[in-house]
Formats: sequence, structure tokens, C-alpha cells
Amino acid sequence: MPGPHQPAQPPPSRASLEVPRVDLGELIRDAAEGRFPAADGGFSRSAPWVPGVEAAVALTGHAVMVVDEHVTDGQLAALGVHGFGGAHDPRVAVALAGDGPINVLDVLLVGRGTGRGGPLVHRPDLAETDRAVHAGEWRDQVDVYGLPDPSSTALATLSLGIGGLPEVGIQAQGGDADVLLEGILGRLPAGEVLVASVTPGNARSLRFFLRHGFVPLGSEQLWKPSRLRPVV
Repeated sequence: MPGPHQPAQPPPSRASLEVPRVDLGELIRDAAEGRFPAADGGFSRSAPWVPGVEAAVALTGHAVMVVDEHVTDGQLAALGVHGFGGAHDPRVAVALAGDGPINVLDVLLVGRGTGRGGPLVHRPDLAETDRAVHAGEWRDQVDVYGLPDPSSTALATLSLGIGGLPEVGIQAQGGDADVLLEGILGRLPAGEVLVASVTPGNARSLRFFLRHGFVPLGSEQLWKPSRLRPVV
């Protein structure tokens, strides 16, 4: 505390603000093991895992901004980014996306590979379906799997998603969905982290992943920036 004749030190200017840089993939792996970042109300930054895709990822009391370095730490702070919900203020995504598309706010869940294999086969004939096309817009190295029956349109995508980690998407109902997810988990080494992104309002999908042992770690929102105007 300053003495009676000592003025308090002013807060650091936005220009001098330095935000920690982290590896989002490693942070998610740690969180999956129960090692979360400190709930300090702050935020850190991570490099984009796919060129042209940015994100805000929020965990309990801490956020990670996946934003190109052309946007400064001070600019992010000026937008109101913080770890107690500020990273998901809609105005933050709008400002950072500019005229680019903004994806929905999702729950970030993780499961574990089993290494058990399964009946899935590559299904390139399903690569133009809505689910597969959506995965290709936001993720990298998308593989499309399905059931051996060529008349089945149920599919699962396996790609490099949030933080460069394996990410799954499912388009199926009933028992086919169970077979697909179990097959994707079986393609990964035992214990490998698998990410799933689920819109909170899609309660059926959320219950489906929870039933298969996935656990929620936080939330995420993605956008593709087209910043024709200054961020702030």
C-alpha cells in the first residue's frame, strides 16, 4: 500500500500490457487431467491452429484468445476480454470477426481414445454432406467415416480441431450414433484426448456425449476474421 504522501501507481497502459502465450492443445490436455489454469480472471493467448480461424476459449475463471498477433494485447483488453465471462461478450466476437462469419457458442468436451478399433470405414461419398462440409470450414485434415453399408448416410468426422487436437463430429441417430462414436474412439490410441464441440441448446447431443464418458471443460466460439476496420 502506498504511504500517505505516495500516489498509487497507475495501472499499466494498454500499449505495455503483456499477456502470457500458451499452447492451447497442451492446456486442454492438462485440463482433461484436472490441471486447470488459475481462476485469476485473466486471459492468455494461443496461436491459431488453422490459418484464418480464430477463437475465444473460456475455462473456469480464465480465457484463452486464439487471435492473430496483428491484434495487440492492449486491443484485446480494451474490448473487455477477461476470464470471468468477458471473452464471450458477443461484442468481442463481432469486433474481432469484423465482416467475417462467426460460429455458434459451444460447450467444449473431451473424451478418451480406447484403441479398440471398430467397424468404421472411410466414406468419401459422404464428404459433401452438411456435417462434413462444416468440419472442413473450421478444422483441418478432415476424414469422413461411416458404416460399411453403402446405403447408410450416418457419418462421423475426425479432424484436427480446437488447439490442433483430434475433434469428432457425428451425424446420425439412435444406435448408429453410438457405433460411430465408439468407432472413432477406437481409432485413437488408448487415453488420447478427443474433443467434441456441442451447442448447449442441443441437449440430446450433449447428453449423448456425456453418456459416452465425455466431460465438459469450458466453452468456445470460433470466427473467421475479415477486419476491414480497426478492432478498437
